[in-house]
Amino acid sequence: MNSAATPSGSVAWALRTVAALYVDPRGVYSTIPGVECWGEDKDARTYAGPHPVVAHPPCTRWCRLAGLVEARWGHKRGEDGGCFAAALEAVRTWGGVLEHPAYTDAFAAYGLPAPVGVGSWQRCLCGGWVAHVDQGHYGHRARKSTWLYAYGIASLPSLPSLPSPPAECLVSWCGNHVAAGEDRPRLSSKEAAATPLAFAELLIAIARDTALPSQGRDMEER
Repeated sequence: MNSAATPSGSVAWALRTVAALYVDPRGVYSTIPGVECWGEDKDARTYAGPHPVVAHPPCTRWCRLAGLVEARWGHKRGEDGGCFAAALEAVRTWGGVLEHPAYTDAFAAYGLPAPVGVGSWQRCLCGGWVAHVDQGHYGHRARKSTWLYAYGIASLPSLPSLPSPPAECLVSWCGNHVAAGEDRPRLSSKEAAATPLAFAELLIAIARDTALPSQGRDMEER
């Protein structure tokens, strides 16, 4: 299952619509043909198909800095308005992939195992797959370690099996193994959150390769 994903090559596959949930409607996903963007103007928690999804649920209530956010602004850890739960349900219903920061507390909260190592897909009891990958391999200026959860995919792609090289920038000072006196710049919140085009294309390709029954309905519409 760790073999490289190979699209069918058909026009129908190449144009198959994918819903990108919790994304900037003017961001990188808007530049990819066949992607339906769900930004702040839509409530991605209400997504009801029929397309496979790439989900980027908000992470500030789940990431390593969630404790700091709670202490400073009072936002309770894990209270994200049901965004992660809805994203997980959408992936399991329509097929696709969910992305969250590495070491997110959301995985444990929803019974997903933490990926072991970097670059290998591991099977979950629910039938899905998890993996750890660094977005630095795909053009992000920081390492931006990321966990993926995929469900209903016919053939999962190979991922880089090593951590990305030391990055020129940092997403934050948390968990980046910063050496004493190191002065690498910290990215703005907008640039840190941005998804590199190559990584977005990888996630779209994963979603388009879903083997769930919804695939047939989606093709029939075309």
